Amino acid sequence: MSPLVLVDTSVWIEVFRRLDPLDLEPIVDLEAVVTCLPVVQEVLQGFREETAHRVAREAILSFPVLEDPLGLGVVEEAVDLYRTARRQGISLRSSVDCLIAATALRHDCEVLHRNRDFAALARVSRLRERAP
Repeated sequence: MSPLVLVDTSVWIEVFRRLDPLDLEPIVDLEAVVTCLPVVQEVLQGFREETAHRVAREAILSFPVLEDPLGLGVVEEAVDLYRTARRQGISLRSSVDCLIAATALRHDCEVLHRNRDFAALARVSRLRERAP
């Protein structure tokens, strides 16, 4: 087997584009492809259409996920937070903030912050937040 290849978000965007998608097979041995959870989040939150989102989710999660301190459940919750906010017309500045918020929600923590993304996320979830 070839050495492992972690495919970056910038490549997955080309793979999943509607017109003239990139074919990975001639470029890399698919048996060697791996991913990581931050890439999963960045890729999946970009889909507006539910069907395309489901197809991409199944495809990207078919590859091995490298060790990460975060579990898949918290990443999927961050994806849902981001997509829910977007559907409600809220533009978030950082998807990492969604990951932080999802972690806080899973552990019933309040987020203390100086960041408007958390106030916005609290409007679309049960996130408890406050600024000092």
